[in-house]
Amino acid sequence: MKVGVLGSGQVGQVLAGGFLKHGYEVMVGTRSPEKLSEWKQKAGKNARVGGVAETAAFGELVVLAVKGTAARETTAMAKANLKGKTVIDATNPIADAPPEKGVLKFFTSLDKSLMEQLQADVPDARFVKAFSCVGNALFVNPDLGGVKPTMFICGNDAGAKKDVAKICEIFGFEVEDCGAVEAARAIEPLCILWCIPGFMKNDWVHAFKVLRK
Repeated sequence: MKVGVLGSGQVGQVLAGGFLKHGYEVMVGTRSPEKLSEWKQKAGKNARVGGVAETAAFGELVVLAVKGTAARETTAMAKANLKGKTVIDATNPIADAPPEKGVLKFFTSLDKSLMEQLQADVPDARFVKAFSCVGNALFVNPDLGGVKPTMFICGNDAGAKKDVAKICEIFGFEVEDCGAVEAARAIEPLCILWCIPGFMKNDWVHAFKVLRK
């Protein structure tokens, strides 16, 4: 499968590397492709770099891995090439403001998630929230003492969620399907909770786990 990763920052590069590790063809989309020449050289023959619209067209599966403040602008640039495609939404609506006592600030409310806004902006795409509840250092086959962490996902399309769940499992996670797009109202704030130990104790190597009897 060809994967188009929209976003050339750390999150995008780590996810792109994960897909390459597991045998996918990957294009990373950025407004400044020349900045990724070194990354492309190191990433190998299955790695490409392109513009935002070009990357969305390349991907059979698309990953949105930009800052939350740039998410809607990015999907607007790619919209014509997202129709009918599964889009993994790895974004979080983090505001351009410092955390308060270790607590991040969001520009959304608990009554409307960023993912809901993206799905409304591009109704023909099949958005699935994933890779938003853990830091990028743990995205790909995390080593947490042999325990698989939980990846929380949601979205309106059952087939798209099934495809994304398989990817999450390949990447070393157990999957918790939380339902429709509205569940992103609960999943996105997990980023706030996940970051608190990091800001307060410099502990960035941890993840969430759902336990059942």
